Amino acid sequence: MSELKYLSGFGSEFTSEDPRCPNSLPKGQNNPQKCPYGLYAEQLSGSAFTAPRTENRRSWFYRIKPSVGHKPFKKFNKGNITHNWDGQEPDPNQMRWQPFDFPTKSENVHFIEGLNTICGAGDPKTKQGLAIHIYSCNSSMNDCAFYNADGDFLIVPQTGTLHVTTEFGKLTLKPNEIGVIQQGMRFNVKINEPCRGYILEVFGQHFILPDLGPIGANGLANPRDFLTPVAWYEDRTVDNYEIISKYQGKLFVCEQDHSPFDVVAWHGNYVPYKYDLANFMVINTVSFDHCDPSIFTVLSCQSEKKGTAIADFVIFPPRWSVQEHTFRPPYYHRNCMSEFMGLILGEYEAKRGGFLPGGATLHSIMTPHGPDLKCFEDASNEELKPTRVAEGTQAFMFESCLSLAVTKWGAETCEKLDPEYFKCWQGLKKNFTVLLGLATRKSVFFGGIASIP
Repeated sequence: MSELKYLSGFGSEFTSEDPRCPNSLPKGQNNPQKCPYGLYAEQLSGSAFTAPRTENRRSWFYRIKPSVGHKPFKKFNKGNITHNWDGQEPDPNQMRWQPFDFPTKSENVHFIEGLNTICGAGDPKTKQGLAIHIYSCNSSMNDCAFYNADGDFLIVPQTGTLHVTTEFGKLTLKPNEIGVIQQGMRFNVKINEPCRGYILEVFGQHFILPDLGPIGANGLANPRDFLTPVAWYEDRTVDNYEIISKYQGKLFVCEQDHSPFDVVAWHGNYVPYKYDLANFMVINTVSFDHCDPSIFTVLSCQSEKKGTAIADFVIFPPRWSVQEHTFRPPYYHRNCMSEFMGLILGEYEAKRGGFLPGGATLHSIMTPHGPDLKCFEDASNEELKPTRVAEGTQAFMFESCLSLAVTKWGAETCEKLDPEYFKCWQGLKKNFTVLLGLATRKSVFFGGIASIP
């Protein structure tokens, strides 16, 4: 297959037409009485018509047949995608999952059939909240497409390459790349090998680049590094082409007699996009102490409360560590945010060995967490010279202001929850001492007053 072409930029106004049909974009208007080549005009809206211009998202398609031409929807009874987390008992414990399984060779599971919801919060009906899914598949979707009526998918491949066809064109997603397929966009996934990864779904809002503030005009994820596919179409009649819809947390399927990827030209600012995490420009301290991990934010989905995210996508990429007089790994922490972490490759610096690629952790709101015993002891005694951190590693975090609830699949069915995760902190010792002159003496307490014998 020839190398795919992309348009560059984040939040940009794009125009694209398949070179096989030059001048297929109408000139100077969106909806002419008759479109070029006998195409149909169709708008896809990602925001209310009356949203402020800076937040308004929409794209116009010029397609061979309109997407309305399908048979009625019926329930689609495959996969473990759900938003039914209210039935599970709350659990504030630190959680760690071992790498999630691939489908067995005896079963063919495509991308949508291999979706499994691990945790979430909120409600897609009110367009508030998020869900975190694991995908694991071993076959292509073939004559089948999917769209999400509930929200946006941020896809994080961990194993295998996804060959994604969208209404806007084609893109590939490899490990250490991410892709965002926004609400309502139809897409198909083909694979050449078993694939596994993570999905962050947000309801009712879209991802934006974080504000840079004192950092200035440049840094973190630069807009020009986000890539959107160019127009590509197929004019193909199919007896039973399946369209799977995710609607109010459940899956439905209908059939139509043609490929949905028949968009000859399009224009707008509501698009799918991809980003290579290797392009992230890391900002960090060059003196002492830590900057907050928010400096590693790639994309953010903001809540109505200023500066508070429904979801931040944060990465911990290879970088130099040069702080002086500082405990360099992540510090011990209790947070008003939920922190779900995944590992794409390598070893996470604060949990070497126990936290594996393809696995995950969840540290819930105000549940303490931090480096394990070995990491603490090593970092407390290491020579503080300039060091490359996380070389050959890519960990990430989905962070949310919402209190996430684990589904039955995440807590029981997947059988990957590690009941011994808590033990990685049990060996931490009491190192407290009181110094008096040149001697080190333990303090003895009498009635709340420290006395030094």
